Amino acid sequence: MSEHPVVLVHPPRGDGGRRVTVHGEAVGAATNLADVVEFLRRAGLEFDENEVAASPLVEWRGGGPSYWGPESRL
Repeated sequence: MSEHPVVLVHPPRGDGGRRVTVHGEAVGAATNLADVVEFLRRAGLEFDENEVAASPLVEWRGGGPSYWGPESRL
């Protein structure tokens, strides 16, 4: 596997969900970290929640793995 991000978790949308893409292909809209893990499992990538949160293969845009919006970041 490459050391470059293959998974992109997009910034939170107005409804609080975040789009997830794998190798540029949309795989779903996550509302929590467990959703991201499940989308990756379906795409053939096995990560647990801790690995997804810290992996260099996952790029988090618009906030890290604990931010799902749309509430303000405190």
